[in-house]
Amino acid sequence: MSDTPVVALRNVDFAYQPGERTILSGLNMHFPRGKVVAVMGGSGCGKTTVLRLIGGQVRPQQGEVLFNGDNIPAMSTRALYEARRQMGMLFQFGALFTDMSVFDNVAFPLREHTDLPEAMIRDLVLLKLNAVGLRGARDLQPSQISGGMARRVALARAIALDPSLIMYDEPFAGLDPISLGLTAKLIRQLNDALGATSIIVSHDVHETFQIADYVYFIANGRIAAEGEPQALRASSDPFVRQFVDAQADGPVPFHYPGAGLANDFGLTQGERT
Repeated sequence: MSDTPVVALRNVDFAYQPGERTILSGLNMHFPRGKVVAVMGGSGCGKTTVLRLIGGQVRPQQGEVLFNGDNIPAMSTRALYEARRQMGMLFQFGALFTDMSVFDNVAFPLREHTDLPEAMIRDLVLLKLNAVGLRGARDLQPSQISGGMARRVALARAIALDPSLIMYDEPFAGLDPISLGLTAKLIRQLNDALGATSIIVSHDVHETFQIADYVYFIANGRIAAEGEPQALRASSDPFVRQFVDAQADGPVPFHYPGAGLANDFGLTQGERT
């Protein structure tokens, strides 16, 4: 990908505690301006950790995490907060404030991070809700809307500040087919309308491949494969084929590494045979 990246990870190593299992190792990724880039892989492979590194929630033991050319781990607290104002985040399952109305959920980042008058905040919130088809639901509580609608409210909140980078953590999880397709379409449309960069962490191959410009597959803390969706669909790489075709057997094992079954049940050599 030759485009100038909004976000770049360079030779990133990360473990949550020194000496513990390495989550990411030697990771190199680029997220160009205006593109939708997917980060995929099995559960626990480190996909969401990539988002946490970009957001500055955690810091790598080695390497750089660049946002518009600036190294996030080296930023001061003030500089990090300024960078985060340019980032939107759609959390898994939406993570709406349950005691706030739909309107107030979307207004929250505008009230927290700007000094705009309430009249202007009202207009901006209604515009964002209109973009996701939920202007008429502004006075409802999260408990009064469906899961798919809640995800769209969360999307409106994520774009409230017109961020240059939008990150999505499993945006399709738990959605029915109609809501899933609608959410995917909205992600693509909003990215193009805002001229933003979108990073999608997802397990959903079909919907993600439909809207992504580029895909990274992570396995064992490293980039196992990468490329445009069309090329990956035609790939003969065993890992890609296992993931795309939802195969049980392949490079990603079904069993977590551990002692042999016979050892756990205390069988002797004779009993094993």
